[in-house]
Amino acid sequence: MPEGDTVWRTAHHLHEVLAGRQLTRTDFRVPAFATVDLRGELVDEVVSHGKHLLIRTATHSIHSHLKMEGAWHVYRLGSPWRRPGHSARAVLENDEWQTVGYSLGILEVLARADEPSAVGYLGPDLLGPHWDLDEAVRRVTADPDRPVFLALLDQRNLAGFGNEYVNELLFLMGLLPTRPVGRVGDIRRVIQRGQRMLDVNKARVERSFTGSTRTGEDRWVYNRERARCRRCKNRLLSGKLGDRPTTERDTFWCPHCQT
Repeated sequence: MPEGDTVWRTAHHLHEVLAGRQLTRTDFRVPAFATVDLRGELVDEVVSHGKHLLIRTATHSIHSHLKMEGAWHVYRLGSPWRRPGHSARAVLENDEWQTVGYSLGILEVLARADEPSAVGYLGPDLLGPHWDLDEAVRRVTADPDRPVFLALLDQRNLAGFGNEYVNELLFLMGLLPTRPVGRVGDIRRVIQRGQRMLDVNKARVERSFTGSTRTGEDRWVYNRERARCRRCKNRLLSGKLGDRPTTERDTFWCPHCQT
């Protein structure tokens, strides 16, 4: 599942092959931007902000979000694609490389000056060069009655955590997903622990929260409903939590280790 670490790593790989090179072909396969042609523009940089990815030229910003199924692949020119062509939403080429965005949940081409309309609402970027812990704490604690699970997932508070990270983080910190933020003893320490988890995983292809990257051993609670807790051997529980029914997310926890 793409989360902040996946998008950071994707931006890093795209930056390596696109930055400082002139685009020789652009193909945006969504109706609103199908006629946009950025050939001849020089790519300045590729960056991530939380789970959002921005490919910047001097005048434009190609904004994408992977959602659940999206991915960007990098190919040498002429190499076969590893996903079906019908799932491609964007193709960018220079004189050596071809990058393809598949099944992107969001794809838009903005004037560089309009970039804040797409990502300006986001909170501090957990993996960004200007990460601001104090501001993240301020935003998360602004509503002390909100469940800590929802407060940490809210990208307006801090950008980069997804469902998997928050479930695993709350287990490691011994907190029930439903515990109100105001009843968390040290939310700063919780956020710092989560930021370190993202930072460690950003360079890994296989994400791990337990220290093991072996299949089936890399998670404490996420997607392990009805399995036994690795610490206390009690049966894990699962449920849903959201500010409203349409935004409910899956939760997983140990009834003994989390309070």
